[in-house]
Amino acid sequence: MKLVQEDDPKKNGVLRQRQLSIRMNAFFFVTFMLFTVLIVRLAILQFVEGPSMKAQEAQLGYREVPIPPLRGTIWDASNTRLAYSTSTQSLYFNVEKNYGDPKKAKLTELQAANRKEAHALALQLANVLAKLGDRSNEKLTAKLIVSKMDLEGALNFVYVPRLIKTGLNQKEIAYLMEHRPEFKGIEVVEDSVRNYDNDTVAVQTIGYLKKFKGVRESSAHYKKIFQQRKDMPTEKRYLDYEDVGFDGIELMYQDVLRGLNGVKTFPVNVAGRIIGAMELNKPERGSDLYLTIHKSIQLRAEQSIMEHLTRLRTSSNKFEHAAHARTGYAVAMEVDTGNVVAIASMPDYDPKVWKNGQISIKNYELTRFSTGNGAIREVQPPYADDKERMRRANSLVYLGSTMKPLTMLIGMQEGLFDPDDTYPDQGYAQFGRSGYEKNVWNASNRAWGRISPAQALERSSNAFMVDMVGKRLYRMKERDGKNGLQIWDSYMDAFGLGVQTGSGLPLESGGMKDYMVEAERNNAQSALVYASFGQQGKYTALQLAQYTATLANRGKRIKPQFVSKIVDGNGRVVKTFGREVLNETHFDERYWRVIEGAMLKVGTQGFDGFPYKYYRKTGTSEQDVGGRRLENAVFIAYAPAEKPKLAVAVVVPEGGYGSYGAAPIARQIFDAYDEVYGLNGIPKLKKMQEKAKGNEQSSTTSSTR
Repeated sequence: MKLVQEDDPKKNGVLRQRQLSIRMNAFFFVTFMLFTVLIVRLAILQFVEGPSMKAQEAQLGYREVPIPPLRGTIWDASNTRLAYSTSTQSLYFNVEKNYGDPKKAKLTELQAANRKEAHALALQLANVLAKLGDRSNEKLTAKLIVSKMDLEGALNFVYVPRLIKTGLNQKEIAYLMEHRPEFKGIEVVEDSVRNYDNDTVAVQTIGYLKKFKGVRESSAHYKKIFQQRKDMPTEKRYLDYEDVGFDGIELMYQDVLRGLNGVKTFPVNVAGRIIGAMELNKPERGSDLYLTIHKSIQLRAEQSIMEHLTRLRTSSNKFEHAAHARTGYAVAMEVDTGNVVAIASMPDYDPKVWKNGQISIKNYELTRFSTGNGAIREVQPPYADDKERMRRANSLVYLGSTMKPLTMLIGMQEGLFDPDDTYPDQGYAQFGRSGYEKNVWNASNRAWGRISPAQALERSSNAFMVDMVGKRLYRMKERDGKNGLQIWDSYMDAFGLGVQTGSGLPLESGGMKDYMVEAERNNAQSALVYASFGQQGKYTALQLAQYTATLANRGKRIKPQFVSKIVDGNGRVVKTFGREVLNETHFDERYWRVIEGAMLKVGTQGFDGFPYKYYRKTGTSEQDVGGRRLENAVFIAYAPAEKPKLAVAVVVPEGGYGSYGAAPIARQIFDAYDEVYGLNGIPKLKKMQEKAKGNEQSSTTSSTR
């Protein structure tokens, strides 16, 4: 049966009214709940979160603008400024991606168009600068500006800002700031210029600056700083356009020299508009460094190296002539303090090429083989031809016979021979297994006959060193858990050979222990044989100077010091540096008498008329480079003999005999030190001046009688 539902208008009306009532009730309930939530939230905001939000409001109401600090000054030991900064305004160009990718060999049409835009910008800039700039300054043509832009990235990475002009005047600044939208990629920056002494004093040791923006990706040190920059307070935060130390003391003492940023604080509204007066917290100037390097001694060292290199290349004396002597390195270190008064790596360069932290392509090509500090690390000789350069000796050379004083000490200390023993010198020594013996000859194959240990050192007998030390040390039974090679190595470390000196200079080399390579490649006997007369360890001039000072201090190795004190911007001394003993090796007094007695008698050139007794050792190290056997001149000395004051080490790659190729340079350094400080404690120059003054007064008195 089918049921039919009939429509009842009355019932349907009641039903609709009921549904409407339910909806209205639901609406009012939801509205009530929303208002309740809003009222509760407002109460929480006002009474609970209000104070913190008020603090946030105050925090967001200020904008901070950092002001770069002025970098501290570097002074020498005579209070001469070697490096200082001056404030200026500079113009930079930023290479943006749409100016072309220098990594690509071919430019797209879009990139070519943008390059055209850059050239147009250069022309526009040239016209503005010509009109508003000072006529006495360098005239910047459009062509010159384009070269400074370095669009191809030949010298700088894309992200490195290109310096167009420094020392902008007020007219130039006002115009460029007002018309900034017209100059794409151009930025006017509050900058500083690093000025260096005109005499180029120890430039590789002092170092140079680069822009932070240009090194924050390529330098591990600055990359770490860049990654932490957001978490740094504004005062310490590095700025993109500020100059930072990139080598030498400028990098070593970057944190000390930099100082702290100043801060301009502006109150702003929600829209970011300035709504009040600025508050200024002035920059804190970086601290000053006072070096141990003395300008006059340093310049004498540099000048004597360059003059002597010319003499070696042009000399008609067959013992002195060295046709390929083109570089020289010297270090002078005080025996009692460790103060390095001179450190020369020649030829050097003018650090002004790094003005505003950048260098031109032309200057880079001219200086790329002289910016490295060959006195502390491996530096290639200045040959433009790559093939020729690889056939020449670099700054790390074998020590040759300058190793022999230490070889003698090791031999006596380890009981390999006694100071009173004698040795039959036949002019050579043999080593190696039967049937495969090799000969090591003395210089000029000279046979000395029966000689004492002291005579062996004085006459520089290779045969003695091989037979009495190298071979015996190899045959010696293991002692204290060490074999002969390990014992040799421990002495090298103790005297600073094959380990870093502790100076702290960036990129300092620890040298090369070739005797370890020789032991692996052949055997420990050949390694010790060659090492005994100075042919199996390449070391820096600074290491050689520390080694010489360790001999002078009778086994005490002291740290080379380059800074004597740090003085803050208010003139207060905040830190001083003094003698620091790194390690000490004790030797019997008799052993020192043997080597010092011999070192007093070593023949040298260039020391005629030297007024002090002095200990010395010459060296001529042989080195195979590019299929050629080269001879390097090496020399060490310390004086006066009665109470050593100064240790000097000189290295002249391909300089021939140490006596001729290196010793005369050392003499000039000793004389310079004697004039300034006095090897006996009385400055010779001051004494000469007093004497001249006395003669003048005496002459005046006589003339008035």
